[in-house]
Amino acid sequence: MTMSTSLAPFSTPSPSAELLAARAPQRVRHELRRRTLTVRRVQRVTPHLIRVTLGGEELQGFASPGFDDHVKLIFPDPATGRLVFPSFGEGGALAADAPRPVMRDYTPRRHDAKAQTLEIDFALHQAGPATRWAEQAAPGQQIGVGGPRGSFIIPTGFDFHLLIGDDTALPAIARRLAELPPDARAVVLAEVDSPADELAVESAAALSLHWVHRHGAEPGTTDGLLRALRTLALPLGDYHAWVACESSMAKALRTHLVAERGAHPKWTRASGYWRRGSAAAHDTHED
Repeated sequence: MTMSTSLAPFSTPSPSAELLAARAPQRVRHELRRRTLTVRRVQRVTPHLIRVTLGGEELQGFASPGFDDHVKLIFPDPATGRLVFPSFGEGGALAADAPRPVMRDYTPRRHDAKAQTLEIDFALHQAGPATRWAEQAAPGQQIGVGGPRGSFIIPTGFDFHLLIGDDTALPAIARRLAELPPDARAVVLAEVDSPADELAVESAAALSLHWVHRHGAEPGTTDGLLRALRTLALPLGDYHAWVACESSMAKALRTHLVAERGAHPKWTRASGYWRRGSAAAHDTHED
């Protein structure tokens, strides 16, 4: 069956209050826990992506129901190899006199409660502490994991789901595709360096997958995602758009979707998973 698609800018009628309520995301809070986990396996999945499988009994009770959840990875001191957890005060704020180890946010790629394992995918972008740790990671090493503090669960009952992101978004995109039901439809626009960096994904949903290649350009320096989105034919109907990439590009993509492609602002979630020239940045773009 041929599905209708749309390229032209258009406006859509405002959804009813009942529909907005039915499609409202669910926010789930979790007890904040800090875990010491051990590296069990390291795999170079693509030239620019390393998958580290962590394990340990402290994964008991770990939960990550949202496909774009974030845990805080706490890296050992590179000079001493010691793992030191920070202390948090009221409201989860870092205590003034607490040690400040290097920490970064990452999406749990896959959690196996029975095997007590947690997979984390590292996109090798800038030569920061996370990339350096992943490139030297070996079985037996330890790392700290905090959270997730909360989950943002997006309903699946849309006509289709639009997922857009760069290498840093691939773990969340892969999780979402794996979790969508068979009656769902997904359109994915993903940026990587080259065809060798394209990630194999599995999904029961009807999937239209489009890759954008940087061809050696530095991440965050091209507008390939935006140019590809401008010419991408989307199915007709209500959709949820999820965007995650370099912050300025995430903002531009969201602006295009809402202003020119009929995306409803409440059904458009855009995040800057990183910001070129900044360390440990994470931005949320909203109206």
